[in-house]
Amino acid sequence: MEATLEFFRGLKANNDRTWFDAHRKAYESSKKAFEQFCQGLIGGLESIDSGVAASRLQAKDCVFRIFRDVRFSKNKDPYKTNYFGYFARDGRKSIYAGYYFCIEPEGESFFGGGIYMPEPPQLAKVRQEIAYCTEEFKTIIEAPAFLNTFPDGLKTTESLSRPPQGYEATHPAIQLLKQKSFFTSRSLSDAEVCAPDLQARVLEGFRAAAPLVHFINRALEPIED
Repeated sequence: MEATLEFFRGLKANNDRTWFDAHRKAYESSKKAFEQFCQGLIGGLESIDSGVAASRLQAKDCVFRIFRDVRFSKNKDPYKTNYFGYFARDGRKSIYAGYYFCIEPEGESFFGGGIYMPEPPQLAKVRQEIAYCTEEFKTIIEAPAFLNTFPDGLKTTESLSRPPQGYEATHPAIQLLKQKSFFTSRSLSDAEVCAPDLQARVLEGFRAAAPLVHFINRALEPIED
């Protein structure tokens, strides 16, 4: 992975089409290496998550493009400075919770699992499941195996200032119910990214995140007639 990190170090310093075109071979080589790594993660995940196994995912289904959509952004840099893979049933555009791995230099790499900023219908279902099964959810996010892998525990992007509609402020899980995301992650140093045990380390993290992912996806399963 050192060559991939080196490519992104150069791209961070020269985020323009001229530099990118001059280093296209390095890009294509690093992209291929990342996709091969992700295919290995998918293979390992198939024994951890039946939803991933049933989807028969390929790396191309999970890896996001490096090209940025700058039409509505103040940041006009044309390229992302990382590779990001999201492994969930139906791939990177899935509405379901899943697992992710990101590689970016200067210690910005990370892995984890959960769901990030779901749309309102999905968010409502997750909140309802947490409200109905509060103790089960707390057991998952407070489990030693979970916290040993993810010392920061459950994370969120932002929370409501008031209880969501339909919930009282006195609900025992109200702080959780205010959250808009339910995920966890752990950062990786550049040395860890280049270590020979990287794939095993990430898969171990996916296994620790699996109970959280399974809980969320249970809430998102369609109701059968």
